[in-house]
Amino acid sequence: MTKDVIALTARMPDPLTVLAGLLSGGPDKLVGTRGEGAVVQLCDTQGRPLVSVEAPLLVAVEGEAERLLGATPPPVPYWWTEARATTGVAEAERLAGTFATRLTALVGGSAWPPDAVGSLTVVPTDGVSVAPAPAAAQPAVDVLTEKVAVVIQDRPVVAMTAWLSDAFRAAAEARLGLQIVSPAGTTLSPAVRDSLAGWPSRWIVQDERDGYYDGLTGAVLRWQDGMFAPPASPDASDEDPHTQVAASYQEVTDTGERQLGLTFRMVHPADDRLVLGGGLETVWRELTGRPPAGWGTSEPANLSWSLRQLTDLAHRRAPEPTWLVVVGTPDRPALATVRITRTEAGVEEHVTMALGYGRDEECPVDALPALAEALATRHRLQSMLIQLRKARRDMAVPARFEGPGVPLAFVLGAEEVRTLPGDRARRTPLSRAPLPLGPKTRPALYYPLPGDPSDLSGWQDFERLMRHLKGAP
Repeated sequence: MTKDVIALTARMPDPLTVLAGLLSGGPDKLVGTRGEGAVVQLCDTQGRPLVSVEAPLLVAVEGEAERLLGATPPPVPYWWTEARATTGVAEAERLAGTFATRLTALVGGSAWPPDAVGSLTVVPTDGVSVAPAPAAAQPAVDVLTEKVAVVIQDRPVVAMTAWLSDAFRAAAEARLGLQIVSPAGTTLSPAVRDSLAGWPSRWIVQDERDGYYDGLTGAVLRWQDGMFAPPASPDASDEDPHTQVAASYQEVTDTGERQLGLTFRMVHPADDRLVLGGGLETVWRELTGRPPAGWGTSEPANLSWSLRQLTDLAHRRAPEPTWLVVVGTPDRPALATVRITRTEAGVEEHVTMALGYGRDEECPVDALPALAEALATRHRLQSMLIQLRKARRDMAVPARFEGPGVPLAFVLGAEEVRTLPGDRARRTPLSRAPLPLGPKTRPALYYPLPGDPSDLSGWQDFERLMRHLKGAP
């Protein structure tokens, strides 16, 4: 049974409605708060949380409940209220279900998952107790060891929710890895995948044949020494670790779907007139004909697209970095993550973006040079890598092999070209000369990579180009 229950309501659950939901455990249940009141908790007799309820979130972006839950919400804007039950306590799961049922009964709407909906009667919890702190101190963490924090997610898509974002932050501050465990059939949001880069953080998938495996690499895993890790082989060596790959991970079918991926970096002068997000909006318009649909600091992306609101948020958080997720419309799947940081060079925007295309949809490769020129001349582009990969149109990351992208082009901004000695940027080992972008006196350069998208030869060309630009032999 799921540990997360979500109420999707047309009206905001007011304090009295939330209180009525919290009384699902009876009037003698303890109520506590966390995060400056943003999280309300039903607790056992010793003050340890049974159910944690986050403040209702107003969602003004079409398609987010469908993308992340497979649920049909009320018309936008609607309210998204999450309750997370403590793992392994059946009464806690029933409490979360009854809380969501009471909310939807009072303000209208529906609860996810449908089978979590309970009765309106009080859930008996006499004598129920939960794990002691520190595991219970972080609502999203189910198991805590000296090496990792483990989060169990039984959802269609493991997304970068506010819960999970807090868990990533807490694990990083404690210098721990974060390991996410989910059942077979679950997919991963690209926003979460891009945050699992460092060992021992992993996405662990339950599997009938192999027990557990890494959803991003396929390595079969076992719980050992306080974390999930590949079992050691007696014949292993540094050159050949003999890592077993799960059979489920290798079951690949080519659907003809693919993704166009762009990773680019911009550096702006830090002044009061700076407006952030313009480069990303330019790319979105060039490739889709419209601006992004919405953005937020977690998933679901809940705010309608606004350059001014985005800029104001980053300004308020400075000098601390700001992380954002940006989404497209349901008919044109696209997702980007943006990291905004203040450095000695100015204000940096690092964007990772992907757009999904079906078998019969044309990928706008011909628009890439004009897109790169717009970034270079109007948005202070430093560099950009463009790739094409076989991957799902809906942007969800499955627990099976998809293969790496193949680089189609690399772009070097005008300032970077200027700082390279001599004509190194213009004379390359590639078979095709770079394409100048922008003013002739101060051009950026677009390097078409001649690798065949059906194989990996494009990476060889890209590596040769990087070595050349860095002056390496």
